[in-house]
Amino acid sequence: MKTKLMLILILLCCLSFYHCKEKEQEVVEVKVDLLNDDFPEASLAVVKTMDSIALAAKTGDLDKLIAFHAYGPKFTEFKNGEPRNYSAENEKFERSVFGSVTETVKFNMDDMKVAVYGDVANVTFHSDFHLKFEEDLAVINNQVSLLFLNTQDGWRIVHEHHSPLVAASEE
Repeated sequence: MKTKLMLILILLCCLSFYHCKEKEQEVVEVKVDLLNDDFPEASLAVVKTMDSIALAAKTGDLDKLIAFHAYGPKFTEFKNGEPRNYSAENEKFERSVFGSVTETVKFNMDDMKVAVYGDVANVTFHSDFHLKFEEDLAVINNQVSLLFLNTQDGWRIVHEHHSPLVAASEE
């Protein structure tokens, strides 16, 4: 009797172990390829964020424009070949410049490319901005890179890089 009971227990343990192993094999791990996957929903959200940034800049809504930045100790900016600056300098510059615009004649972000890497996105474009400051017209043709992080408040800029765009005829 003890032998039969022991055999039944061993058989039950083996079946249970086999069943658990079978369950483990059913779990399929989905691999995310951050480099090559498209992330279409996130890309669309970033494009909508860019549209909102452009609208805030065009309408002079400085607080809204500033709110698209994730200012903090990791925020950085490069512009015009100058040394790196940080949150306070960026906010001061943006408030000063966009707060002084009297008319937005043109605000195009040409050849825009959005690349999403999970919760990080890189947006590159060529600015074709024509901004009036009183009677003076400033034309800004730059190469721009904006690095975004998907935060609880949405996609926010954590790095900016601006450098002059060399016209094809100048090369």
